[in-house]
Amino acid sequence: MPLYQYRAASQDGSVTKGRVEALHEIDLEAQLKRIDLSLLSAKVVSSGSTAIKSMPRREVLGILFQLEMLVRAGVPILESLADLRDASDTPAGRNLAGSLFEKIESGSTLGEAVGFFPGVFSDTVVNLIRSGEVTGQLPDVLKEIVRSLKWQDEMATQTKKLLTYPAFVFVIIGGVVFFLMIYLVPQLIGFLKNLGQEIPLQTRLLIGLSGIFVEYWWALLSVPPLVVVSILALSAAFPGVRYKLHQMQLTMPVLGPVLKKMTMARFADTLALMYRTGIPLIDGLTYCEKISTNLVIQNAIRRARERVMTGTSISESFASEQLFPTFVIRMIKVGESTGALDTSLANISYFYSRDIDESISKVQAMIEPALTVVMGLILGWIMLAVLGPIYDTISKMKT
Repeated sequence: MPLYQYRAASQDGSVTKGRVEALHEIDLEAQLKRIDLSLLSAKVVSSGSTAIKSMPRREVLGILFQLEMLVRAGVPILESLADLRDASDTPAGRNLAGSLFEKIESGSTLGEAVGFFPGVFSDTVVNLIRSGEVTGQLPDVLKEIVRSLKWQDEMATQTKKLLTYPAFVFVIIGGVVFFLMIYLVPQLIGFLKNLGQEIPLQTRLLIGLSGIFVEYWWALLSVPPLVVVSILALSAAFPGVRYKLHQMQLTMPVLGPVLKKMTMARFADTLALMYRTGIPLIDGLTYCEKISTNLVIQNAIRRARERVMTGTSISESFASEQLFPTFVIRMIKVGESTGALDTSLANISYFYSRDIDESISKVQAMIEPALTVVMGLILGWIMLAVLGPIYDTISKMKT
């Protein structure tokens, strides 16, 4: 949308200047008319959109939290956004609050205003805010959104912790192996050859492996990144490849169960939030399908949603998918029978969140001794291959 700089006259004859986004001059004039201004002149300042493309989750969370507190205290939306615009510590925060202020001042609702920033507010948040405005429960809805975003931020941190530590360990082991094979072992090879005796099999294997590292170090360093890039490119181009990769994520040892628990916890938390705030169940399942980053989970939710649309109960619809654990099905069934589906879903999210913390601690506890064992095996093999011939030579000299 173009950004217009305008001059407009108010009813008392005073001239006002400002900037606002509009589709064209007719749209600009209509926006100004809604606030009792008559357009005098306008020119396009920027032909591109000035909408904020993205913002850190924690900054968005802070803005929504402050907005919820102000609205709950009875402060009007426009006044609340003006306060946020003036008090924000970052340019992006001031720009976002100011842009929302302009949209609402031009006649948009808060739900319509946040919808202009899809890179900042997800479809789920936008629809929750619209639902809160329609039902008159905006402060409660904003509070639930803030709680959910805080929980998602914690899950994102846990995911990074889970994936970063194994990657760091892999890099450390790789660096040590490269140092040994390229620098240390070649220096020992000459000494071993000068001993003038038959070289054992494990020593010949070490020499051959070291030669591969020395001659083809460039391939060993470049091939893994190229393989990763190629897999990502194939995944982006072919849905079938992407589906297989997502399937492997859920079934791989150690990490797979933790990632599956994270996905289940987010699904349950999101569906509980939308159900609690009055959004229809079918729409809630649609949004859960969209926010899932795993194709296997997406397809399972879509098939379950289609069964629900045909009249099947929620628990039976999800039970037909082997992907969902018995615990999830049982809790959904209890929620259906008691009429407290949101509470049951919240319990699923709570228990899985607790299990995720314990699982990540266990994974990290397993990685540390595993690193010690792997490093010990590598160093032990190298020492055996190097010191074996030396020990044999010393033994022959004594005899």
